Amino acid sequence: MSVSVKICGINSLEAADAAVRAGADFAGLNFHAGSPRHVGLDVASALSARLKGRLRVVALFADAGDTGISAAVAAAGPDLIQLHGNETPARTGAIAARFQLPVIKAFQIAEPADLACVGDYRDAADFFLFDAKSPGTADRPGGHGAAFDWKILAGRSFPRPWLLAGGLTADNVARAIRSSGALMVDTSSGVEDAPGRKNAQKIAAFVHAARNALNAEHA
Repeated sequence: MSVSVKICGINSLEAADAAVRAGADFAGLNFHAGSPRHVGLDVASALSARLKGRLRVVALFADAGDTGISAAVAAAGPDLIQLHGNETPARTGAIAARFQLPVIKAFQIAEPADLACVGDYRDAADFFLFDAKSPGTADRPGGHGAAFDWKILAGRSFPRPWLLAGGLTADNVARAIRSSGALMVDTSSGVEDAPGRKNAQKIAAFVHAARNALNAEHA
């Protein structure tokens, strides 16, 4: 059994190549303007051209309108869309229907009660992503390097495949996988030297640690 890996916030050709070399399964392009990992349409097009066919490209949005999503999808031609804002089940389903792409819906988790709404998205999203809840002072979702109690997810059954995110690094991802039961993991700030600046060695170490998390010698 192998764990799938998503490297999010790819914003340079060097980072794109590093994700491919490391063997990541997904690369995320962030179209949320408030993020230090935000990419413009021209850069996204170049990155997607570098990535497509080597791994699956994910376009990330947070409470974006159809016009913005349309422009990004046209530029990047992503394989999936990720919704990281406060999109309702109806909005999530409408985006999936309009753009005819699989959708990853992110949820911010701090306690078990935060999972209560997840089932409402079973018909709207193809994947779920469980991230740490943003600090109260945050002006954007995700990418804050914070983790939540992974055991909240242990033993739970969800109607869609799911990814674990939030504060994951090469040093803790194996423990996170074993604690939560995740078979897909996502990192962004955990493989950076500074916000928006990816480190190729950290990307390689993260993918290696995730891939080997379920090996007997690591148990």
